[in-house]
Amino acid sequence: MSIKDKLPAGTQLGFGAAPLGNMFRNIPEEEALATVKAAWDQGVRYFDTAPLYGAGLSEIRLGEALASYKRDDYVLSTKVGRVILDEIEDVAARDLGEKGGVFAFGRPNKIVNDYSADATLRSVEDSLKRLKTDRLDFVWVHDVAQDFYGDEWLAVFESARKGAFRALSRLRDEGVIKAWGLGVNRGEPVELLLDLSETKADGFLLAGRYTLLDHERALQRLMPAALAQNAEIVVGGPYSSGVLAGGQNFEYQKASPEILAKVERIKGIAARHNVSVKAAALQFALANPAVAAVIPGASKPQRIAEDHAAVKEAIPAAFWRDLREQGLVAANAPLPIDKA
Repeated sequence: MSIKDKLPAGTQLGFGAAPLGNMFRNIPEEEALATVKAAWDQGVRYFDTAPLYGAGLSEIRLGEALASYKRDDYVLSTKVGRVILDEIEDVAARDLGEKGGVFAFGRPNKIVNDYSADATLRSVEDSLKRLKTDRLDFVWVHDVAQDFYGDEWLAVFESARKGAFRALSRLRDEGVIKAWGLGVNRGEPVELLLDLSETKADGFLLAGRYTLLDHERALQRLMPAALAQNAEIVVGGPYSSGVLAGGQNFEYQKASPEILAKVERIKGIAARHNVSVKAAALQFALANPAVAAVIPGASKPQRIAEDHAAVKEAIPAAFWRDLREQGLVAANAPLPIDKA
């Protein structure tokens, strides 16, 4: 299954539903549902979520919002690796690695990290219930990387290899899901899985690692290897946690002076060419031939219209040349002007 083939002609813009899990703030229910409706009305037909986002809250809200649409009309992906229990836990005490505190306003349900085959099957079953659907298209194995597990990440990856990878491969072969892969914020797990001979993923959701601010490592091996293996890349976090969209966060934390300085340089060039930074961020990601879709997150309906306008915005070739000449994008990064 190809994500590109399932999207409406002329668009590769999906919807990242992490904000629906009360990411950073307590989002009113009606605002969350209205945001999904706005996305649908703008033509979005690919939606991505995860149990981790608000301890199931994002899936619940997305399921409610999509319930009135025909299931064959959209592509849906979620993730495994975390099981949400009915038990209550201290949200402030959760260890979410670099995402600590991001979902402090989510549900207080206990989250258990578990990449075994049994937990994977349970996670899929629970997600189907929360999403009010009978099937999933893509399933990503969530966060088997350094940002959550530090020096133990390889052991967690090995646990997923023996458990989640094999379980999802069986579900794919049986036709229960269409495809599977990793959903991570680091490139190393993707590179490692691409090297595995006994297990082949169909694609990857790579968040924050192919953006205007961070793409050099991905270009070295990850993107070419994925393209060679026909493994599609979905780019998450195209605004680098918000700093490319007017915010102050980078990698879920307050941006460093160095990052803010780089953003200001990009803004300066954008202003000279009358280009929005949002448009540059989205169109940069989509210019790579390995990228199937980009999924910015949103929690307000008006943000959806901004994203769609950004994808369609005409950006002069001189803007891209200036970025390249000033070293703000890698010399070998594919740019929209390269397709001409």
